[in-house]
Amino acid sequence: MKKYIGYLFLLAIASACSRVSQPVSGSQSTGQSISTGVTHIRDVVYGRKFGTSLTMDVLKPAKPNGIGVIYLLSGGWHSDFSMIEKREKHFHYFTDRGQTVFLILHGSAPKYNVAEVIQDIHRAVRYVRYHAAEYGVDPNRLGVSGMSSGGHLSISIGTGVGRPAFPDTTKTSTSIDPVNKVSSRVQAVACFFPPADLVNYGNPGRLFVECDTVRRYWPQFGVDGKSREEKRTLMQSLSPINFVTKETPPTLLLHGTVDPIVPLEQSERFIAKLKETGVPAELIIHKGGAHGWDETWESDLNVVADWFEKYLPKK
Repeated sequence: MKKYIGYLFLLAIASACSRVSQPVSGSQSTGQSISTGVTHIRDVVYGRKFGTSLTMDVLKPAKPNGIGVIYLLSGGWHSDFSMIEKREKHFHYFTDRGQTVFLILHGSAPKYNVAEVIQDIHRAVRYVRYHAAEYGVDPNRLGVSGMSSGGHLSISIGTGVGRPAFPDTTKTSTSIDPVNKVSSRVQAVACFFPPADLVNYGNPGRLFVECDTVRRYWPQFGVDGKSREEKRTLMQSLSPINFVTKETPPTLLLHGTVDPIVPLEQSERFIAKLKETGVPAELIIHKGGAHGWDETWESDLNVVADWFEKYLPKK
């Protein structure tokens, strides 16, 4: 009996190890078709917190062109592995061009709040930059993308919301994690229907955590028991529109006209602020589009890939 249990234990380890790195061609491994020659590297640990591993998957094309696409798998600031399996087949729009895709999973609601999640994304960008050469990526040609809360996280990284010290000198030089010695800046942003101004959400002066249509997401901000002024201060600190500067990278947003969760005005005002500041910016509006739109949304990833090629050129 002990021998049988030991055998099962070794079998389980072997099975887990087999997931670490393997080339994917056609429908191997996932049952979903991505481009032939793309290597799917699974469960790369980019950080740890409170005993939990933060992981990403990497889709590395046969001939990387140097562009790194940091794609944030997030919905309602919730993130889990099933999102990779569901969307993996869509990322051929990037890998077909030679763009390497980093599929980022972050500390998920309800365990972690939005401010903590943003720190995870900064960490992920730093990790990708530090290890860029291993994946055929230029550390100065990084773009970030995502949908909904993934869009909010994308423009948060683009504008520097919660950006940690660079380099991190909070510890003695001998104990600093080398990943924290590099920047978490990206050079381009292209994302879908992001919440951008949590202080004026849909209506002037209405906080995100006062909007009934997004009530189910209020707990993600950890505002229970806080006064309205405390809530307002927190919403202000997590609103990318307040952090736009001339250093904000070129930004593309895609949004539907009848989105019931993230009002179109969020993207309209954010893009207007970028343009006023002199940042290259564009908003693509989908007539009749809700929070996402029909199956044609997938082809919009081609538009995102175009944006990255335009604003992440070889130098």
